[in-house]
Amino acid sequence: MIGRSTEHDNFHTLVQAINEKLGPSKGIDSVDENELQELMKDYTSDESEWAKYNFSSEYMNYTRNLVDKGNGKSNLLVLVWTPGKGSPIHDHADAHCVMKILRGSLLETRFKEPTTKEKRPMEKIGETTYSENQVTYMADSLGVHRISNPHPTEYAVSLHLYTPPNAAKYGCNTFNEETSTSTRANQCSFYSEYGVKVRNQAT
Repeated sequence: MIGRSTEHDNFHTLVQAINEKLGPSKGIDSVDENELQELMKDYTSDESEWAKYNFSSEYMNYTRNLVDKGNGKSNLLVLVWTPGKGSPIHDHADAHCVMKILRGSLLETRFKEPTTKEKRPMEKIGETTYSENQVTYMADSLGVHRISNPHPTEYAVSLHLYTPPNAAKYGCNTFNEETSTSTRANQCSFYSEYGVKVRNQAT
């Protein structure tokens, strides 16, 4: 039956620790995001521990693989990034995101969120490459961003904690870099849930 993992290893100990840290609260707003970052930093990536969530698809820029829902307060996902591909520029639907690199490296490009409907190129405010085991934090107050896998032949893998899980429930906004135009994206679906591929997904 599909459901939460009962495995006992350092990765799933991290999953449990995140749930305990969020506790009975409504999510990260009542917990210092730095504490959640420290939990992720303390975990050293071991592919054998998260391999069951490592679903990739050459037909997609990246896959979203659900690990845990945190009693409805969060989503913990493993994202698998196709070589040379990336996400659109997007916001986080008034949620917080903590990201850890599990394998490879990822390039984050941050932009100022457009404040008018004037069509003009988006303003880039920073670019950082994160390598295996590094951790970063993102929220709408810091702007909007794009994540991409710069490697031409190798997949990259990252762990993402979203709290509250607004994007999965309500969708998010994506942005055109050249015009600053925003588009509402529908609910973000999962490629797999709890280590089991969701039906009707591309192979």
